[in-house]
Amino acid sequence: MRLGASVGYFSALSGVEDELRFAVEAERLGYDSLWVGEPYGNDAATVLAWFAGATSTITLGSGILAIPGRTPAMCGQTAATLDLISGGRLILGLGASGPQVSEGWHGVRFARQLQRTREYVDIVRMVVRRDRVRYDGQEFVLPLPDGPGKALKLILHPPRREVPVYLAALGPRNLELCGEIADGWLPLWYAPEHAERLAEPLVAGAERAGRDPAQIAVCPSVMFRVDDDLERARAIMRPALALYVGGMGSREQNFYRALIGSYGYEELSLAVQDRYLGGDQAGAAAMLPDELIDLVCLCGPVDRVAARLGDFAGAGVETVIGIPGAMSADDRLDQLRRLAEAGAAAGVTMGARAAS
Repeated sequence: MRLGASVGYFSALSGVEDELRFAVEAERLGYDSLWVGEPYGNDAATVLAWFAGATSTITLGSGILAIPGRTPAMCGQTAATLDLISGGRLILGLGASGPQVSEGWHGVRFARQLQRTREYVDIVRMVVRRDRVRYDGQEFVLPLPDGPGKALKLILHPPRREVPVYLAALGPRNLELCGEIADGWLPLWYAPEHAERLAEPLVAGAERAGRDPAQIAVCPSVMFRVDDDLERARAIMRPALALYVGGMGSREQNFYRALIGSYGYEELSLAVQDRYLGGDQAGAAAMLPDELIDLVCLCGPVDRVAARLGDFAGAGVETVIGIPGAMSADDRLDQLRRLAEAGAAAGVTMGARAAS
């Protein structure tokens, strides 16, 4: 198993120069990969390009690029460009986002996501391979049939004909699609104890497509706090988990609440959602029990975190992408170092992989 690090989203926690320090330090410490997201703040592609110029070996992942935010051809251009300037170090993480962001921010209807994602990935791969793009799908038709459009191919020459495509997927049908078409899966709030059940749709999709499920990299993003004070570490985790369980999406459509409910916390997750949406975010966070925090986060002293990393490895996880729970930019760097220490104690593979 390998360790990745997520820079998350730019925020008031740190300045721009601190983001670059984080990237350079992750590479120095031997992290395998560095991930950047983009909900409706910084875009990921610009930041990844910046990191590509400041690093030389660490794999760079989009975690995630939002499918509704770009046409598939533009996404292919972006992937090819990032792969070129990074020397073949890109992993293209994609996701459909959610209805609030898709429709509220991008103005794209959150409908027919399975078919849209399937066709989107097809076209992205065509662009990166430098195929002439002709596509007759249900969601995308290129060129448009009733105008002067021309079937084009990428004029850039990226270093690889195939860029790995990982999908952020929740729900059985999305996971089946991931198993059919993706090179990796990017889950959040992943519980190793539920690994076999969680992966059942992934395996079914892969087998239906004649693929080996073992070749699909499972790379969960995991919040962590390496801290000798276990209760303080858990307390730092609670607000973020409460946000996802209580406030992500709508009351009727919150994929993360449903996920936590499936771990045996259905009544609790509904109660947390009620309190969160009622305006009591602190109260919602306080409702989350220690055992749930420990199930989906990495918390506590180095040896405790190292043991938990062993559970992720035993569940078949290819990479744990750590999201530090930190109170300042310097604290975030310290957490990066402490997780590397726990990884070394757990026998995690450190150092960058060879570009393929």
